[in-house]
Amino acid sequence: MTTGTLITVAPTGAESAKAEVPALPVTLDELLLTAKECEALGAAVIHVHIRDDEARPTLDQGRLRETVAALRQSTDLIVQLSSGGAVTDPEAARLAVLDAGPDMASCTMGTVNFGDDVFLNRWEFIVDLHTRMQERGVVPEYEIFDLGHLTALQRLLGKYGLPHGGHVHVDFVMGVPGGMPGTTATLVAAQQMLRDLPEGTTFSATGIGRSTIPVMLASLSAGGHLRVGMEDTVTYAKGRPVESNMQLVARAVGFAQLAQRPPLTTTAARALLGL
Repeated sequence: MTTGTLITVAPTGAESAKAEVPALPVTLDELLLTAKECEALGAAVIHVHIRDDEARPTLDQGRLRETVAALRQSTDLIVQLSSGGAVTDPEAARLAVLDAGPDMASCTMGTVNFGDDVFLNRWEFIVDLHTRMQERGVVPEYEIFDLGHLTALQRLLGKYGLPHGGHVHVDFVMGVPGGMPGTTATLVAAQQMLRDLPEGTTFSATGIGRSTIPVMLASLSAGGHLRVGMEDTVTYAKGRPVESNMQLVARAVGFAQLAQRPPLTTTAARALLGL
């Protein structure tokens, strides 16, 4: 069991509307403020989605490059871009995310029903994304929405080799309607399946909505890491909207400290992830 906790903040996402969630950071200035606040509390990685001038999800290449550069200039956070985008984004635009030169990028390991939509991740697309990251020195975070995605990851690594840096890190995204539930039993089952992956594989866990706290506690007790943020959670408690990403990171840091697994510094996080 690792002695520290990698804390990732996912501040924006592509699902919530600014009009419905006014505290959501959608401009570059709002994102930078969030990043600085969350880094000061103990976050080491920022998982980034961006928005356009109307606060709609976008994969605009110029905006992505500007965002990566600004985050690097203003923080020491590990910059992880989402290659998932919104469920409607075409594959070519999702692959082009890598052109912005992030430290990391997400790589979702299979198709999943996503509420009323379908989050499509064809095998050929996954292979293309994985091999491009190897070539460009970008470290992947393999996103797992269902248990079968772990079997797909085992197949991917067996056929196409380890990611850049040699370390395998996955994120269990739990509680999405259509994916695996955000329960302790499911997390334990997923963790057991990691034994089929390369030795030393690490995991974070993300609980969507009301599964946030159960997933955080289960992940910490199982030696896992945490991803929190307004991408996944916009209610802090029943009847209490989230006021800022800092509020969610502070809670995660508190739980990690109670578990005697304090947040990893950005330097320690880089070492863990093979950056």
